[in-house]
Amino acid sequence: MDGGAQYNLRTVEEVFRDFKGRRAGMIKALTTDVEEFYHQCDPEKENLCLYGYPNELWEVNLPAEEVPPELPEPALGINFARDGMQEKDWLSLVAVHSDAWLLAVAFYFGARFGFDKADRKRLFTMINDLPTIFEVVTGSPKKQTKEKSSVSNHSSTKSKSSSKGRSSESGKYSKSVQPKDENEGVEEDEEEHGDTLCGACGENYAADEFWICCDICEKWFHGKCVKITPARAEHIKQYKCPSCSNKRARP
Repeated sequence: MDGGAQYNLRTVEEVFRDFKGRRAGMIKALTTDVEEFYHQCDPEKENLCLYGYPNELWEVNLPAEEVPPELPEPALGINFARDGMQEKDWLSLVAVHSDAWLLAVAFYFGARFGFDKADRKRLFTMINDLPTIFEVVTGSPKKQTKEKSSVSNHSSTKSKSSSKGRSSESGKYSKSVQPKDENEGVEEDEEEHGDTLCGACGENYAADEFWICCDICEKWFHGKCVKITPARAEHIKQYKCPSCSNKRARP
């Protein structure tokens, strides 16, 4: 399903790079591109699968025809459950199966290229250091929500009002505002919020990057991931992330 790509992933680093690319593509499908993904998963079509590719692209397609397939196959028939459950639950289900598929592909390569016990352990450790797709899509673990709450009250530029204060201009993107004259403050902020994850790419918070918070789901995003600049954020009264903007009412 990878367009006839030849797999020469001989090292742990190469397999991990392949894993990260596929993971990034699937995260896009379930977050920033969720409207298009939802549309493509028509229950009237045949069994469909969600594929992630090493170049960070995703595709909804029929399963491979060859038996056995060149690579392990993702969960089959994800489209059939789409209209039978709430959208967030359906996306969570697809995310869990996507995590399982990514691990299967990575360790398929490990077996194919003769990784020993130490290599397999190192590969798993590298993978395990990243949040799962399920965690990115659902905002788990819950500890992250608490972190976001503390972030909203940490910056001196923020209003110290109730939870609605998050809708204020400073509350939405003050994570990017760092103390300019005290390096110690920057270090403390990095330590305190280092586990906060971008709702689009799943990567960690960094002090030198602009972030913005969705006023609906309260997930944080890199500005570059949702195409929002600090200047543009100044004029946004209530920010909605792509997922919340695309949510449709259910009958």
